[in-house]
Amino acid sequence: MHLALLILLVATFTTPGQSQQTPAISPDATTPQAATSASTAKSGIIRGTIVDKDGAVVANVKVVLEPAGSAFIESQSDNGGNFNFAGVPPGPFKLSFSATGFATQTTSGVLQPGEDHLTAPVQLVVATTVEVDVHETQVEVAEEEIHVEEKQRVFGIVPNFYVSYVPDAAPLNAKQKFQLGWKSLIDPVNLPVAALFAGVEQAQNSFSGYGQGAQGYGKRFGATYADFVSGTLFGSVILPAVFKQDPRYFYKGTGSRQSRILYAMVNAVICKGDNKRWQPNYSNMLGSLAAGGLSNLYYPASSRGVGLTFGNAALSIAGSAGVGVFQEFFSKRLTPHASDPTGRRN
Repeated sequence: MHLALLILLVATFTTPGQSQQTPAISPDATTPQAATSASTAKSGIIRGTIVDKDGAVVANVKVVLEPAGSAFIESQSDNGGNFNFAGVPPGPFKLSFSATGFATQTTSGVLQPGEDHLTAPVQLVVATTVEVDVHETQVEVAEEEIHVEEKQRVFGIVPNFYVSYVPDAAPLNAKQKFQLGWKSLIDPVNLPVAALFAGVEQAQNSFSGYGQGAQGYGKRFGATYADFVSGTLFGSVILPAVFKQDPRYFYKGTGSRQSRILYAMVNAVICKGDNKRWQPNYSNMLGSLAAGGLSNLYYPASSRGVGLTFGNAALSIAGSAGVGVFQEFFSKRLTPHASDPTGRRN
């Protein structure tokens, strides 16, 4: 009886379609909804406020978040200086703040799962370094070139200030033309040179009205030096400033010998303007005439007149041509401080 009941009980629980057995559920298994919920719970928020050194909020600041293992996220502070990053994965992070006129600031921290992380107020400071693009002015460049030219001396002795070995040298302003002329006039080497010329004139009895002896030599020396002073003032200072012309000789150094000789000689009657264009050398030609006219005041009465004026002017212009040839072919080799960016020596 008991056995029959036991068999009947077993049959009842094993009948197909009647089983109510519940399958086992793994403790690690989750539904999609549960996984999403867990993920959301793990992410957090990072937020804060940006101010300046006085505590005033700073709007429109570029804020870059660098979460650990994730791509950068960029945002901008609002009108209240606030920034907010939501859905940030937990872990280490870095924030950088940049705005025009302020130095870039950075801060870092660790976001815990599900944390609403409020950073300390971020204080921006005014940038202490300003990038400035500095260019020398034309006057400053010319000043540097003048300083080089004032060191140029033939044999290291005789002034050679009025030649430029820089083909595109900056033009001189009126003050710089006076500066170069004054430097030339007061150079002590001019005195023995004038004394030498006066001695030659004395030996040849040039301008006989001066006579001979110490008195005649003194008058010749004075006239020679006066010619130099007036020629420099008129031809290299005053008229170049008026006509905006450059009184210097510009070394050529290239081309055939014939072309260089022609260039050197023609420089007595043509020159560079302050606009760097070639033009008639009014300064030298009119300066020679002015100096020749002035010489009538101190030359012997027997030598004065139109002939003296034009004779001295023609001699001055011819001398300029001769000096040009010397500058082009010889002075560079004989001038220790000649500065030529091309490296040419002749």
